[in-house]
Amino acid sequence: MFVRAYLRASTKEQDASRAKDDLFQFASDKGLKIAATYIENESGASLNRPELFRLLSDCQAGDILLIEQVDRLSRLNAKDWERLKSEIRDRQVKVVALDLPTSWGMAVSSTDEFTARMSEAINNMMLDMIAAIARKDYEDRRRRQKQGIAKAKEQGLYKGRPENKSRNQAILKMLESGQSWNSIIQATGCSRSTLSRLKNNTQVLL
Repeated sequence: MFVRAYLRASTKEQDASRAKDDLFQFASDKGLKIAATYIENESGASLNRPELFRLLSDCQAGDILLIEQVDRLSRLNAKDWERLKSEIRDRQVKVVALDLPTSWGMAVSSTDEFTARMSEAINNMMLDMIAAIARKDYEDRRRRQKQGIAKAKEQGLYKGRPENKSRNQAILKMLESGQSWNSIIQATGCSRSTLSRLKNNTQVLL
């Protein structure tokens, strides 16, 4: 059995490794050793998370996926959450979260089949509940954000996100030099839509 720690933050400005010490301390307290750590800055509302799926592909039956909070694993809608759960279940991976005490028993091997099955059933139910709450929190925050932007626009106060001029100039130079889109995205962290917009704006100016 290997313990694999997963750490996630939504944006590149956030520190995805913030809870790393807490995960290692938890593992130590349980007499476990973390075999590998997987860190990424991706939205929990999306299944586009390479490090999470790399972790799952590295897992063998009985391995532990260790997280700080359930929302680090999922802010997914119901359909995508079912897809992720199916992947976890098919690989027979145990999910243990620091904010979910019912999962802590999953970190300890049990010779009692009945106790192990009951713990798994309770843990799965709690995971579903907390994942649903995390999704609702995500949707509520998005709704409030849209309402705030709409109100600011009505009052003429909304200016949008300021342009990252130095980064955009660097992207334009990379485009001019013939670098591939994938290499530019990897180097700058920009989105494909931003890259397309900058390229189109340049063509208009020409």
